[in-house]
Amino acid sequence: MPATQVDRLAAFEARQGRIIAAVTDFGERHPLTARVWGWLGLDFTGVAFAALFFCWSLTPSLLPRDWLFQGLIGGINAAIGYGVGCVVGWPVARFLLPAWRWWPPPLPVLRAIKVAVPVAAVLASLVALVLSAGEQRQLAALMGVEGTTTSGYLRTIVLSVAVAAALIALWRGLRDIVRWVSMLLMRRTRMPLGLARTLGVLVVVLATFMLIDGVLVRGSYAIVNQAFGLEDDTTRPGAIQPVDPAKSGSPESLAAWETLGFEGRNFVSRGLDAEELTAVNGSPAPEPIRVYVGLDTAPAPEERIDLVLAELERTGAFDRSTLVLIPTTGTGWVNPTAARAMELVHNGDLAMVAWQYSYLPSWISFLADREKAAAAGKMLIERVHERWSQLPEDDRPDLFLYGESLGTQSGEGAFDSLAEIRAQMDGVLWVGPPNSNRLWRQLVERRDPGTTEVQPVYADGLVVRFADSREAIHEPDTPWLSPRVLYIQHASDPVVWWSPDLLFSRPDWLSEPPGRDRLPQMRWFPFVTFWQVSADLTNAAGVPDGHGHNYGSAVLEGWIEITQPEGWTENDTERVRIALEAFAEDDGPEK
Repeated sequence: MPATQVDRLAAFEARQGRIIAAVTDFGERHPLTARVWGWLGLDFTGVAFAALFFCWSLTPSLLPRDWLFQGLIGGINAAIGYGVGCVVGWPVARFLLPAWRWWPPPLPVLRAIKVAVPVAAVLASLVALVLSAGEQRQLAALMGVEGTTTSGYLRTIVLSVAVAAALIALWRGLRDIVRWVSMLLMRRTRMPLGLARTLGVLVVVLATFMLIDGVLVRGSYAIVNQAFGLEDDTTRPGAIQPVDPAKSGSPESLAAWETLGFEGRNFVSRGLDAEELTAVNGSPAPEPIRVYVGLDTAPAPEERIDLVLAELERTGAFDRSTLVLIPTTGTGWVNPTAARAMELVHNGDLAMVAWQYSYLPSWISFLADREKAAAAGKMLIERVHERWSQLPEDDRPDLFLYGESLGTQSGEGAFDSLAEIRAQMDGVLWVGPPNSNRLWRQLVERRDPGTTEVQPVYADGLVVRFADSREAIHEPDTPWLSPRVLYIQHASDPVVWWSPDLLFSRPDWLSEPPGRDRLPQMRWFPFVTFWQVSADLTNAAGVPDGHGHNYGSAVLEGWIEITQPEGWTENDTERVRIALEAFAEDDGPEK
């Protein structure tokens, strides 16, 4: 090493020694103050990466985000970026930089770097926020909603800093606990430092896991389940006990009105009657059948499914021309627009059956209770199909399956393959399927070459098809064999595209041309995109019809394509659509 470099290195080490001595002396004289300042010190490589991850998080995702959601996502990603920067910076500073001839630079340069890094981080973040506000307005305009203002969006950085600081403080707290445990082990057992640190990490990781899994997750699950169980005892304004014997919850029903739950009472009370159907369609209509069993109707799933079959027999459901099985979402919700569309298309000559398997909303059930959803769908479909199969082949109703959101996962749980679905059903309509759906995933991955993940084509669309809009339901104009299977999935629906895989790998749908309602500026970034789409989940249905997880009247076209009602025309579709919109206005907003 040249003499000048040796001298510079010696001078640097001397300066470092003086700094360490000064810090040590200060710590001895002011132990509490020194501990606080040392604990608050930031790694400058970590700061640079935190700013990078924060700027990445400002890029658009699937749905418009206000400053509050963006602040949370930005803070989470900034904290992750800080951790990544610390991990990257440590080996570089310890092994790589000392090997370079120009390192260390003069002290003024080091001081300038320490000033420049945080200043550049702040400036870059502000510029990215301004650009992000404009992109958020573009995305909002694409979906027909009001966009954010640039001045209001600047509040994001304050919240992000607070969230990132809290997460970094939590991590440092765990790190300090590891050190304390390690020192305790060394003092009590005199074990080597390396072994003590390893055991300290294991102890803290195990204790943290037990706390999260055993106390926070399960305790929160129990509390949330109890809270939503109490809500399940309430009734939607305007929901009145039916008097029609064709409805569960009526005085003649085996499933008492009080036991149907919030969504069950909503389902059986909002059906169209024969008079309304006759007025819309211009031909006499029977009273449509709606069968529903709630969690409180019977204590065990086996008893509840027995009641479902008994209600089907009591109401004469097997004598109708059409029988529709509806595996529900977590709380037992059934899309009221879809149910009314079915009644209008079949002019009341149908029976719909659904049941409740949880108190929890769909997004909580998706995270914590997916196995229960699949088991509930499997039990419903298998038991009803078994009874349906016992009827004379020429005297059975057409058997269709409808599911939305987590209801698609519940329905898919009853089948092992596409062939099995077509062997048991006369048609299937699935809307907004979660990305984790096993059968959906298999079909999308095996799509025809040259087709996209957002708009896949499977086997030339001969049996199963995918549509990303109401218009695309009728495409392509090629043979489509019966029984038909149709998935409707928006390019902007986070329920369809959210997956843990977003953490570390770029999906095909972010490599391909964007769908019709996604900005081309959306990119994949490790960690960042996962949290962006996770935030989108919370507002998935809070956008206008035709975007996100709001499928609205697209279900009507989908149902017509699946059931193929005889003699149906475009005029019939428009007539039913107008009626659905009028009934929705009379209902007012959903809960």
